[in-house]
Amino acid sequence: MSAILKQRVRYAPYLQKLRTAEQCIPLFKHGQYLGWSGFTGVGAPKAIPAALVDHVEKNNLQGKLQFNLFVGASAGPEESRWAQNSMLLRRSPHQVGKPIAAAINDGRTQFFDKHLSMFPQDLTYGYYTMNKPDNANLDYTIIEATAITEDGSIIPGPAVGASPEMLSVSDNIIIEVNTKTPSFEGIHDIDLPINPPFRQPYPHTSADFRVGRTSIPVDPSKVIAIVESTTGDVVPPNTPSDAQSQSIAHHLIEFLEHEVQQGRLPANLHPLQSGIGNIANAVVEGLASSNFKNLTVWTEVLQDSFLDFFESGSLDFATATSIRLTESGFERFYENWDAYSKKLCLRSQVVSNSPEIIRRLGVIAMNTPVEVDIYGHANSTNVMGSRMLNGLGGSADFLRNAKLSIMHTPSARPSKIDPTGVSCIVPMASHVDQTEHDLDVIVTEQGLADLRGLSPKERALKIINKCSHPDYRDQLREYYDRSLFYATKKKSLHEPHILRDVFKMHLNFEENGTMKLDSWDKKF
Repeated sequence: MSAILKQRVRYAPYLQKLRTAEQCIPLFKHGQYLGWSGFTGVGAPKAIPAALVDHVEKNNLQGKLQFNLFVGASAGPEESRWAQNSMLLRRSPHQVGKPIAAAINDGRTQFFDKHLSMFPQDLTYGYYTMNKPDNANLDYTIIEATAITEDGSIIPGPAVGASPEMLSVSDNIIIEVNTKTPSFEGIHDIDLPINPPFRQPYPHTSADFRVGRTSIPVDPSKVIAIVESTTGDVVPPNTPSDAQSQSIAHHLIEFLEHEVQQGRLPANLHPLQSGIGNIANAVVEGLASSNFKNLTVWTEVLQDSFLDFFESGSLDFATATSIRLTESGFERFYENWDAYSKKLCLRSQVVSNSPEIIRRLGVIAMNTPVEVDIYGHANSTNVMGSRMLNGLGGSADFLRNAKLSIMHTPSARPSKIDPTGVSCIVPMASHVDQTEHDLDVIVTEQGLADLRGLSPKERALKIINKCSHPDYRDQLREYYDRSLFYATKKKSLHEPHILRDVFKMHLNFEENGTMKLDSWDKKF
């Protein structure tokens, strides 16, 4: 037992349950239902998942020791190794990474995608464990802690996620105390799971509101092992903003300034939500250098760019369920703990993604899709309609309920053959995650389309003219004109489509590597 472990574990009976990760391996059997802490690659357990995959590799147990795994969102590199070694029978509700996407697309892993605000509560309802032969609880929840209080409660690290709900419906709990990561005590605000009909309204009325519970209570009798972990979170470098993403950010900030001028937003806007990626980073960078002051953030995940946002003086307070920082970002965060911790709160994902709170606070939501169609439907998950890229995450939690629902995307993405790339504006989205009823604004580097109050036909013209890539604009206009002609004859002019043509751009890409058509009359 290290001195720092003894210092971090303030509930003495737990110290009698100290084990190594390797000593825990016999506890795990094929087909079990497991919960992991963590969210977007941080705060997940590391020692036991690594020991288990090492055991599988050493004993050639690929496909023979598999689990039904539930994590609040994506986990870290351990999850990728599990996917590579065919250890995932089933996975929910969100994932990111090539190995696990490959396992899903190869059919080795059954993946169930779900809104992140709904997943934890549905887990407590027993929806994901209905077919378990023994009971509806998780067999084990493995949770990473940075400290344990005098009453045995758990102080998480840089992510809360779905940990409170998982712990409440788990038969057995294993706590990995990470002694490499500093204690995060005091930065969390924990709402405990309460099922209907006894659930009370969340009282949160501002980004900095706290209920005051800083740790997650557990039943000590369910804690069967304490394992010391000495591995830090590994987050790949953030994709830096480029000229294209900066142009998107410029259009967005110009739009927000106009909304303030028109009196539809206050001078300090409303709480902001932003996704992950280079466009999100560019938007945050743009806001940090803009004239907006006294801003607040109500979001899921904070990236390194938010540290600059804090230091710019423009951001007063931010709340999330995860701090997804790179190694240098965490170093910077720890070095300035006193400053950052006063302006930051980490909550469970049912609160950070709560539709009612998002609507109550008037959040401005900004997320990146795979593609958007001319009527305003968005695809965030499935490339060409079938190939899973990543899970839905919380984008729809926010976009369905925000005061302003914004989708930002390049007008085209790179492809191997066509120098223009794949058009991100298409006649019909090949998979729909966010509907036309949910989105207010589409923005690309080409321009911004404000869709509020517009009919489908008005939306189509604005999206094509403002947001599509110039190399695809005439082709999209031709499709729309042909659809109008066809729908006029059919008396179906509300949202004109020609079903035999609507996916020709996608089909042409699959056959010829480009979305550019020689003719809309081409047959496939």
